[in-house]
Amino acid sequence: MKAHQSESPSDVWRWLQNQAQTLWPAVLGSLGLRRSPCVRENCSACLSGEQHASYVLYGRLKGRRFAVYVPEELVPEVRRRLDNGRALQDLLYQAAPRYVKALKRERDKASKKAENGGIKLVRNSYHATS
Repeated sequence: MKAHQSESPSDVWRWLQNQAQTLWPAVLGSLGLRRSPCVRENCSACLSGEQHASYVLYGRLKGRRFAVYVPEELVPEVRRRLDNGRALQDLLYQAAPRYVKALKRERDKASKKAENGGIKLVRNSYHATS
């Protein structure tokens, strides 16, 4: 992370936007294959114990769990979007400490400038800053 020691909050924001632009659309959740019995009597799949397989997207919204049926032909697309969601989440975790460190550097620069009374040292002579 030493390469990030001089970046500003806006530098971090631009980096995040650049990295995230290829990750759309993105979703969060998990895709599961579930097997469940049907309602038909004497169903051969259910009687054999194989049951009926279907994909479901699971997630949480406002603290409540949800489950949405995903048709088999849409599974590859949903998987790609879930991968994008995880990659975007990883980028946000990377950006968080960088952004906070950049904010702290900006704050420290401003307080040093205020401590010096708006005067900075340039090539061994003092110049007033505006």
